[in-house]
Amino acid sequence: MDHQMQNNEGQEQPKEDRPSPLMEKIQQLGQTNVPQLSQDSKIHCLTIVGQIEGHLQLPPQNKTTKYEHLIPQIVAIEQNPKIEGLLVILNTVGGDVEAGLAISEMLASLSKPTVSIVLGGGHSIGVPIAVSCDHSFIAETATMTIHPIRLTGLVIGVPQTFEYLDKMQDRVINFVTKHSNIEEQQFKDLMFAKGNLTRDIGTNVVGSDAVEYGLIDSVGGVGPALQKLNELIDLNKDESEGLVQ
Repeated sequence: MDHQMQNNEGQEQPKEDRPSPLMEKIQQLGQTNVPQLSQDSKIHCLTIVGQIEGHLQLPPQNKTTKYEHLIPQIVAIEQNPKIEGLLVILNTVGGDVEAGLAISEMLASLSKPTVSIVLGGGHSIGVPIAVSCDHSFIAETATMTIHPIRLTGLVIGVPQTFEYLDKMQDRVINFVTKHSNIEEQQFKDLMFAKGNLTRDIGTNVVGSDAVEYGLIDSVGGVGPALQKLNELIDLNKDESEGLVQ
């Protein structure tokens, strides 16, 4: 009996069950369920948690999502014909602005339907990521913090640094207002609210308030988000078939 078990354990894994070389490479970068949830799943789930790490490596005790891990995953999702839709789950405190914008632009430019859910928090540069998808959800208890871009690192010169920050801030504002229903002035009012700025916390927007402002499309969790994503997938198929005909 034991001898038989050893033989079974020693058998080589069937070829069809082995991950592809592309999957193996991406798995080594940090996430083990790439680029599919299961053999028969047409939806991939991408999680963005903790702090978004950019060009500088954060301390090991920080929970981070590294943008160099996400970029090849998003490319693989776009290329994989078995994946028909993407669900993005966010619980992030924010992080590197350029890395966050890079992720946002990549998600916004995907040809496949995308839906995001803010669970817990989608703060700071997590806001553009949340609105980058075709439809966005936020849990009732989840929050989003909107604040001006903060400076970290060396100040070369005050006027030059201010101009750089100002342009960076405009990039964030333009992206958010372009990919959501919030008015530019409304978003700026939330970003620069004086009472919140003095406490250095920004404006904290909770659940239904984010929908009321037009920042997020709907209040809901995983169930409604998957239902909406399946609707978008079916709509995308119908449009593709129409073009072929």
